[in-house]
Amino acid sequence: MENREEKNNENNNIKVLGWVAFFGGLSQDMIVPILPTFYTQILGLSKEMVGLIEGSVTTVVSIMRIISGIISDKIGKRKSIVFIGYLFSAVGRVLLPLTNGAAMAFGLRLIDGIGKGTKDAPRDALIAKSSKMKSMGFSFGFQRMLDTLGSFLGPLITAGLMILFANYMDSIRYRLIFLIAGLVAFITIILIGLFVVEQKGERVSSSFKLDLSVFKGKFLTFFVVMLVFTLGNSSDAFLILRARSVGVEESTIPIIIAMFNLSYALLSVPSGVLSDRIGRVNVIRLGWIIYAVTYLGFALAKLPWHIWALYLIYGAFL
Repeated sequence: MENREEKNNENNNIKVLGWVAFFGGLSQDMIVPILPTFYTQILGLSKEMVGLIEGSVTTVVSIMRIISGIISDKIGKRKSIVFIGYLFSAVGRVLLPLTNGAAMAFGLRLIDGIGKGTKDAPRDALIAKSSKMKSMGFSFGFQRMLDTLGSFLGPLITAGLMILFANYMDSIRYRLIFLIAGLVAFITIILIGLFVVEQKGERVSSSFKLDLSVFKGKFLTFFVVMLVFTLGNSSDAFLILRARSVGVEESTIPIIIAMFNLSYALLSVPSGVLSDRIGRVNVIRLGWIIYAVTYLGFALAKLPWHIWALYLIYGAFL
């Protein structure tokens, strides 16, 4: 009886965390398509400042993934840290409409980035703990599929809201969309708090001493490769600004992002299943080849339709 209850809790976690990812992705990608334009046209920020803000967010996300992963291992808890991470992101987004300059934009985006980085590692660990080894690729693929379906619908909702709020000043229109996206983010908090069940885990130690002994052998090699890849990986905000420079209309950016996320979503489960069959490393290699081709294409793109095609391919990489 107890085993059946544990199995039901595990299956429930996979489903609920999938919907948590859905609403998290929905909220995030209601903001992403219009954020670079908001930075440059409403706040009057330079492209250098945009790069500083979004680059710092990426850095904070990476650092917090390490820190939150270590802490969740040490205390043997996942759910509470995931909850805190999503809460930080929700707060950062719901306050974004109050932004009046670079400093506040920087601060709120960092809060969002801290939340994103905090929830990622323990959430993935919770999914792994709730999955059977033979179906782990499917479990992560299911989670990414719902995440990206949210990211597919987010830009479409934003495009609809841009039309609905067409009579408002641009500044007010953007801020209203940010507010709605922030409120959507709080749905993730409700789902985690009420429906996600903590999985039993062992506390590694009562001490929070950082153990660097894991950085050896194949893991060290993988870490270095990931470091090199991340060094060459730019913020997606620059891809949006690149699309604008090629002549893509502001009103079609959310639709392009939606198409990109649909490509990502539709290929998530098949890619997860493929990794169950041919190995994780082989699928990662394939993804990085697609990434390299895509970024070369963005460098050489000259016409708006090039951007449409490249975003479709970029979704396949992710």
